[in-house]
Amino acid sequence: MPHPTAETALTPGTALQLHGLSVEGVNQCVHCGLCLAYCPTFSELGTEMDSPRGRIFLIKSLAEGRIGLTDSTVEHLSLCLDCRACETVCPAGVPYGRLIEAAKAEIERTRPGGLLRRAFRWANFGLLLGRPRALAAAAAALRFYQAAGVQRFVRRTGLVRLLPGTLPAWEALLPTVPRASERAPLSPYTPAEGPRRGRVAVLTGCVQAVAFGAHNRATARVLARNGWDVVAPPEQGCCGALNAHGGDHARALDMARQTIDVFERADVEAVVVNTSGCGAHMKAYGALLAADPAYAERARRFAASVRDLSEFLATEPLRGPLTAMPLTVTYHDPCHVVHGQKIRSAPRQLLAQLPGLRVVDLPESDWCCGSAGIYNLTQPDMAARLLRRKVRHVISTGAEAVVTANPGCILQIQQGLREVGSPIKVLHLVELLDRAYGGA
Repeated sequence: MPHPTAETALTPGTALQLHGLSVEGVNQCVHCGLCLAYCPTFSELGTEMDSPRGRIFLIKSLAEGRIGLTDSTVEHLSLCLDCRACETVCPAGVPYGRLIEAAKAEIERTRPGGLLRRAFRWANFGLLLGRPRALAAAAAALRFYQAAGVQRFVRRTGLVRLLPGTLPAWEALLPTVPRASERAPLSPYTPAEGPRRGRVAVLTGCVQAVAFGAHNRATARVLARNGWDVVAPPEQGCCGALNAHGGDHARALDMARQTIDVFERADVEAVVVNTSGCGAHMKAYGALLAADPAYAERARRFAASVRDLSEFLATEPLRGPLTAMPLTVTYHDPCHVVHGQKIRSAPRQLLAQLPGLRVVDLPESDWCCGSAGIYNLTQPDMAARLLRRKVRHVISTGAEAVVTANPGCILQIQQGLREVGSPIKVLHLVELLDRAYGGA
């Protein structure tokens, strides 16, 4: 492997950077090791370079030009979930999420892989996520694959196992695409019910809009029942979270700018998000666009307006009346809610207000399930190990359903429970809230 170029090596007197992104935060690490016990990959593998502390050392060495991006270095960095559990326990406040995103962007710049991998990344990051019409067409094709019985046939006959590489693992994680009427765009305006509190916007998302549109409609209904006018700008698109986490930095910047443009025109008091990875990413727009003179201040203002759904609703008691739900559930903390946004109590406060609902504790509730954006597609072996661990804990609770707040977690945990034949359901938090208000 060639040595680092002048572009990646450290020039005396300049800040540490990778792919033009600051990694000065590596110097905040005091190597205390408190993060080790909280890192899923270190817990599974026990190797120093698969811990936050080890990866920080690698990132610092890359930025200083002391090492190159060898196969081993790429493997250790790519195995990071970006779950940010290390940030929660770090006494030095190391911005680990930003560091690993910079490292992954550098990997994509210098080690983009072969033609097939580049084509896959372009199809997903460039074509589908960036173009709602293309994503809608792909969803329609997937709906046909499922509704026509093709998926059932290839699974029952074992044909799916003949797919090359990691494609069998990808096929197992395909979301069930609802019929066309349920994939229709969310109404641009949902009026408040009862005494009006104000006006908010909701992010309808990219994959969320075509695979989990029911969650978006439930979100609008619950917000309206609690006194909020809800707007859903039809021109909105992907927020760029998956691109940023996958090292596609340039497109992530473009998507962030477009998102800011759209929601600024909505003239709302808050932008409410029901997907944890999107919310954490949008709250970081200020840092993401800090070097852009045209957007830096706008990005900071926008980021300050972003609220996770649970965080937003928990500021006031839920308006009644609420229907009783005699159900035992447990709660799984999505990484980018609990670690990325530092929200732990708000979802539980909302669940505690639902009459008849019994909530039991989930061991390692804030431990990553292995979904982590597209991690379960790019690192299926480690994702499967973490999923098995999560499923064991879920089953041990005796709950009838596990509640969470991120579509990736929902798909991942559903797959894990299905593999062991468990009847436990996986529900989005907003589904339960909507049911309490008489929703579907």
